[in-house]
Amino acid sequence: MSKCPALSARRMMLAAPICGVRTSLAALATSSATIRQFSSTALVAAKKKAAGGGSKRNSGKDEPKLLLGRPSNNLKIGVVGLPNVGKSTAFNCITSSNVLAANYPFATIDPTEGRVAVPDPRFDFLCDLYQPKSKVPAYLTCIDIAGLVRGAASGAGLGNAFLANISAVDGLFHLTRCFVDDDVVHVENNKVDPIRDLGIIHDELRLKDAENLTRRKADLEKITSRAGQTPETKAKKDELEVVKKVYDWVAEQEKDVRVGQWENAEIEVINTLQLLTAKPVIYLANVSEDEYLEGNNRFLRDVQAWVGENYTGDTVIPFSAGFEEKLSELSSDERAEYLSLLGDGAKSALPEIIVSGYRNLNLINFFTAGSGEVRAWTIRQGTKAPQAAGVIHTDFERGFITAEIMKLADLQALKSEAAVKAAGKYAQRGREHVMEDGDVAYFKFNVTRTGGKK
Repeated sequence: MSKCPALSARRMMLAAPICGVRTSLAALATSSATIRQFSSTALVAAKKKAAGGGSKRNSGKDEPKLLLGRPSNNLKIGVVGLPNVGKSTAFNCITSSNVLAANYPFATIDPTEGRVAVPDPRFDFLCDLYQPKSKVPAYLTCIDIAGLVRGAASGAGLGNAFLANISAVDGLFHLTRCFVDDDVVHVENNKVDPIRDLGIIHDELRLKDAENLTRRKADLEKITSRAGQTPETKAKKDELEVVKKVYDWVAEQEKDVRVGQWENAEIEVINTLQLLTAKPVIYLANVSEDEYLEGNNRFLRDVQAWVGENYTGDTVIPFSAGFEEKLSELSSDERAEYLSLLGDGAKSALPEIIVSGYRNLNLINFFTAGSGEVRAWTIRQGTKAPQAAGVIHTDFERGFITAEIMKLADLQALKSEAAVKAAGKYAQRGREHVMEDGDVAYFKFNVTRTGGKK
């Protein structure tokens, strides 16, 4: 049996009948970007509570709970908010991009895409252990979306185009302005009011969802009103019932889809609708540089209270786009020296923002690790071993045999694979094994050539 590194996976696919690929998964260590008394963890600790709406959670013990959103490993998160709240500046800092950040509405029109490496101490550990020639971390794809204004759902401020851009992403960084600066205009009567601003964005997203649900409901009612009881008609009637329920939740009760409790069959329908309020949200409170470093902002407590009341369990992260922009212009050595001079735990909020965005998309990692390469691969929570192997190459999934799993914590404690094996902590797992964040895996598979020339 031969072992095949991930980097040469495509070349060796048919060269050997049975091959293996080294992989790993470990829990992302979430970093805290809290500055002095600023705390973004108070809301994280509480689990989301969905009051009313939807149906009771599926009581089946064997059926895993489906996730809202696209069933994909290549997910994107968008930066949204009103104009002139610091979205493009934040996007530039997060992704090291150079998007125009100007003091007037709609400086951004077309969405801009960027990627940022996800900070991960597990990846750093594996690189130190294996000393690979190539290092490939996990990435978060981020989209800068133009500012929404009141009435966007009806087309105001190019709203239809911007809402379509939001529909194309899988999660949201909802950025709200919590700083006062007379030189930076505000589209709402030039007055800073983050609670009002948060409400505007959420209202516009809900109104657009209600519009789309109304359209879909009318289409399904037209189809199901036809004579005959074909299997297709029955399926459409079932879909109509779900759409009606979701419509009532969004349009009548004025609640977001993501805070409802839905059965798996309902989630399957919801995921086909690409609803804006079904997307997970992280709230970024943009404060001034001085307030960020001092840990004192008069708006932040209200923002946290509003999110806690309306979206229990969602994360609020205070940060300063101005401060992050200043740090981004420094070299790594200059940045470290500057932060040291500031003292009192001063640090960038970007690592927490990036990791939180990655987590909020229900993404986890596994790693291929060896002297040739250490690479972080991205999968969604709940992914089984064959599908995780398929992220590397579809033939790995098709010919999956087994996955040999070791915990990263064991590798860290015992310092080598040989020691992990000697301690009996190297376990074989089959097709039904659900990959856990924190595993290190060695996939074995077998593919044979079919058809064509031999």
